[in-house]
Amino acid sequence: MNERASTGAGAPHVAVVGAGWAGLAAAVEATQLGARVHVFEMAPGVGGRARDVAAGPVALDNGQHIAIGAYTETLRLMRTVGVAEAEAFVRQPLALVGADGKGLRLPPGHPLPAFVRGVLAQRGWSLRERLALLAAAARWAANRFACAPSLSVSSLTAGLPVRVQAELIEPLCVAALNTPAHQASAAVFLRVIRDALFAGAGSSDLLLPKVGLGAAFPEPAARWLRSAGATLSTHQRVTALRQVADGWQVDAATFDGVIVAASASEAARLLVGIDSAWSRQAGSLAYEPIVTVYATSAGTRLPAPMLALAAGAERPAQFVFDRGQLGGPAGMLAFVVSGAGEWLARGIDECVAATLEQAAAELGAHMRTPLEVVRVITEKRATFRCTPGLQRPAGRVADRLQVSGDYVAGPYPATLEGAVRSGVEAARQLARELGLPGCKSR
Repeated sequence: MNERASTGAGAPHVAVVGAGWAGLAAAVEATQLGARVHVFEMAPGVGGRARDVAAGPVALDNGQHIAIGAYTETLRLMRTVGVAEAEAFVRQPLALVGADGKGLRLPPGHPLPAFVRGVLAQRGWSLRERLALLAAAARWAANRFACAPSLSVSSLTAGLPVRVQAELIEPLCVAALNTPAHQASAAVFLRVIRDALFAGAGSSDLLLPKVGLGAAFPEPAARWLRSAGATLSTHQRVTALRQVADGWQVDAATFDGVIVAASASEAARLLVGIDSAWSRQAGSLAYEPIVTVYATSAGTRLPAPMLALAAGAERPAQFVFDRGQLGGPAGMLAFVVSGAGEWLARGIDECVAATLEQAAAELGAHMRTPLEVVRVITEKRATFRCTPGLQRPAGRVADRLQVSGDYVAGPYPATLEGAVRSGVEAARQLARELGLPGCKSR
């Protein structure tokens, strides 16, 4: 029996399929614009790939995430649903510094002079190396941080000294795009650099979560939606989506408009009969994994909540986080292996063993007791592989049918901000099509 979810009277009824960060952002925005929203989520909880997971008595994140000051839409929606930045994050100026204290630190203040001062103060590099980076950044700025779509990050930065590439460009690239520099899109990398380092005061600041990812946005967003009259159904996988005369049918219910905020593979499944070309494009995306090794060392406190590590051929991890300084259990460390495809090919056991050896070599002076692995989280499809010239699926599929997700066409790689912006944009586009009054002021 066809359950009619929308009538001619009242606000248009919108279905959002998926309650990850993109779907929740779309649902909150659509509700604010005047729609009646029903969110469908196949999992038992909200948050998608950026959520809390249980590890015995300890709650951990499904992989270590961070935000930056340039995540303006994420921070705006967090405020909307009642999350104060100071309660959720530790904000600090950008510091890509190792356990020895060496590395790039940006002082607070206007981004351009802060970047220049930070680079000139990098005593681990020669003056020639520092000036080469400043000259390259000046060229990128003169070109408005744009380049040929076919260019890789390695090609873009080929003229930089080897040490600058190894100690800054490569870890920054894999952290932002989760794609090795020789495979990563220079155009997307430059957009990230522009917005993170030069968008305004505080844009490059690191925002390190001191609450679980669920508490940072997904769970407060779910509560906000319910209090605003929206419906949120978990444990409910949408099996079919088809256009009908008066809207879109989502399984047994009919809606005036739909936002599909599921993973690329799930969206491809739902939309194959509606737009087969879109479905093929979404289904053809390649992915890069991320491995997070949670380990504990009783009594250990690192010099900073986040440290850069010297990743290399036998050293998998690029960063380590001291969760004890970020609201978690004392001595809990999170080692992050981004762009982990080659390591997974060697086997997860080898990856973990190499990470522990790396930790002993780089952090040994700060370790009170040997590390004990608590949990290893492998997200095999953590992000799409952000390669040069990649054509990503469009956000609009058909009349009153939008798609949102960090993989949808846009200027950003697969980040929390990319997902949130995609969700907000999908809601606004659908609101315009439905003639919602709230969209006229946006």
